This record gives sequence, C-alpha cells and structure tokens, in this order.
Amino acid sequence: MVKQLSNPKLKDPIFIAAWPGMGEVAYRSALFLKEAMGFKVFAKIEAHDFFKPAAIAVEKGVIDMPSPPAGLFYYYKGREGPDIVIFLGHAQPPLEHAEELSEAVVDFIKKYKPKLVLTFAAKPESIDHKQNPLVWLAATHQVVLNKFKKTKTKVLKKGHISGLNGIILGVAKKKGFRGACFLAEIPFYTLQIENPKAAAAILELISGVFGIKMDISSMWRRAKFIEKEIDKLISYLKGEAKPEGPTPLSEEDVQKIKKDLAAYTKIPQSIREKIENLFRDARKDITLASKLKEELDNWNIYAEYEDRFLDLFRKRGPNKGIN
Repeated sequence: MVKQLSNPKLKDPIFIAAWPGMGEVAYRSALFLKEAMGFKVFAKIEAHDFFKPAAIAVEKGVIDMPSPPAGLFYYYKGREGPDIVIFLGHAQPPLEHAEELSEAVVDFIKKYKPKLVLTFAAKPESIDHKQNPLVWLAATHQVVLNKFKKTKTKVLKKGHISGLNGIILGVAKKKGFRGACFLAEIPFYTLQIENPKAAAAILELISGVFGIKMDISSMWRRAKFIEKEIDKLISYLKGEAKPEGPTPLSEEDVQKIKKDLAAYTKIPQSIREKIENLFRDARKDITLASKLKEELDNWNIYAEYEDRFLDLFRKRGPNKGIN
C-alpha cells in the first residue's frame, strides 16, 4: 500500500498526520509547515480500494475518470530542532476505511521510531470570528499531557475528535505510541471556511514547544484578510451592504454561511434540555441560579430567557423556597 521513494535516516522524529477537516485547520497547518521548512517527499500511499469515484472529471469538455486522492509522506532533517515527518492525506476516505488506512500509515512510520505522533483539528465554539482562538489538547497518555502542561493549551476533559485526525491517534496508542491532538477553536458559523487564524495558533504553539523556527506572518495576514471578508459577507447577509471586488468565498461558501448563521441562532436540543433542567433545579434551590445564568451567557441567549430567569426571584416569598 505504501510506495517508498527514498529512505531518509531520521533520529526519533516527531510524526504529524493531517487530513482535510473543519476550517481546513489540520491540513492547512501541516501544509504550511511543509512549505515553510522545505520538507522533501519520500513515500506515497496508494489506497485505491478506499476511494470509490462519486463523479467523473471534466476538463475542457472531455470526460475522464478521476484520480484517487493522494497521501504523501514528507521528511525534514532538523538542524537545531527535531527531525519531523509529515503525512498529508488529500482527502478522507469513507469512515469504514478510516481505521484500516490509519493502521497502514502508522505501520509504515513505526520503522522510523517516532517519539511522538501529533494531529491537529478544529474545535467549533460559540466565539466571534475576530477572537483569537484558544488551543485545546487531548493526548494518548497522562505523561504527554504533562509535557504540555506549561503551554497555553486547555485540556479537553471530555468530547470526541472525529475523522482521521482523531482515529489515527487511537490506532497509534493501540500500537504503543504516544501522541496528542491540538484543537484550535473556530466559530460555529465558519465550519466550511478556511480558518488560517486557528492554524496559526497551532503553529505558534508547536513552534515554541519544539523549537521549530518558521515565519508564519503570512498566515496571520491571510487570517486578517479572511476576517474582513467574513465581516463583509455578514454585513451583506444582514442587508447592510453589498460585497465589492473579488472575494475568496465561493457561492457554495456563501450558501453554507447562510445556513450556519441560521443554525448559530438555534441552540442544540440537548442544550435546551439542559437549560430546562437548570430552571427546574433553580426553582428548588435558588443558589443554583448562578449556574443557570452562566449557561445562558455561554450560549449568548440570556435575553431570550430573561423574564423566566427573573421570575425565579419574583416568586420567592419570605422564608420560603422557590415555588
């Protein structure tokens, strides 16, 4: 499955695996690292059986069968920092093949004895696109969490990491490797838009931790550009202005943002149920009202529930509990 093109001599490399995902955070982070530091390709994965064509390709009116997505291994010999290997998968296969493909990648890289397996991912949050994202961390072992204890990461206490960027870490752990995933926050309403700000936050973090020297100023400039374009689009969707000049957002992006913005104003049913439970608990014990208020503020919906929240206090009689 893996075709080796050369056999570099590497010493305890860091292995980074990345596939496209939400906000293009994982793929763009690894791709930027590869381009900025001049990695060299040394192997490719041929996984024709994992990718079945869903459409035909058309080029200048001529129809042809599409080529299956590529997966390439790159290496970098560190002078001052560590040796690094990057695997870039151009597309994720159907989930039924995710574990098998992950095993193929890990089985190939194990001969280079990587000291750490890293992946990147996006973490959708109810934040504004102008905010600087936090970076969260999940790891295969407690000792790995301890390694990053002094960084500005937040430990992901509970949740899941979907797709290959998560599954490969589970496979790596099963095969005896230590690893971690860095998840950068992105706004819920920009899931399908490239998010260079989140990618830059991850790259700054690993640059500091591993002593990797690279200039990511161009990524921050890209982030500012995307931020301004999202501002224009939101203003347009609100009927305040019309977009002028070229935009990096396709019509498909525009339609997706419209749907995401609409969804952003709708709270998941599970959260609605949680809020209702908190109201019920606060009626029995008013000291729990602060927890309810915190949840409403977290989802930026206090105004929607304000009257009900204040009723908790209005209905409280002298020397009585909450009715």
